[in-house]
Amino acid sequence: MPTKAELKALAKQPKLKIRKGDFVKIIAGKDKGETGTVLAISPRELKAIVAKPDPDNDGQLIPLNAVTKHKKAKFEGQRSARFKMPSPIHISNLMVIDPNSNEPSRLGRRVEDGKIVRYAKKSGKTIVDAPQMQEKSK
Repeated sequence: MPTKAELKALAKQPKLKIRKGDFVKIIAGKDKGETGTVLAISPRELKAIVAKPDPDNDGQLIPLNAVTKHKKAKFEGQRSARFKMPSPIHISNLMVIDPNSNEPSRLGRRVEDGKIVRYAKKSGKTIVDAPQMQEKSK
């Protein structure tokens, strides 16, 4: 059973306006100005992982805000390696791209047809949610 402190923390979690699959622009940090797609969101930490497609490698994803990790060889004959790993970005450093004007825009919420939808404040257009990947049933 969760403790009282854990229940309070869960109650204070804000409703995030950025969602998985959104096309966003990074407005602060080392990759400022880059655009990419949100791959994952962590609502508890208010962070997101963003990547963009690589035009040279058949659209393979390049992580934005990547950090370089070093792996030392453990056995003889094995090679040491450096590889890029995605690092989460705080959601305050991201802005959703307005689908109408391709400019970064703040988001708002309004009720349309009895549902709460997100809209771009710059153009007033509704932002369509990215389709969620369905797990294959066995």
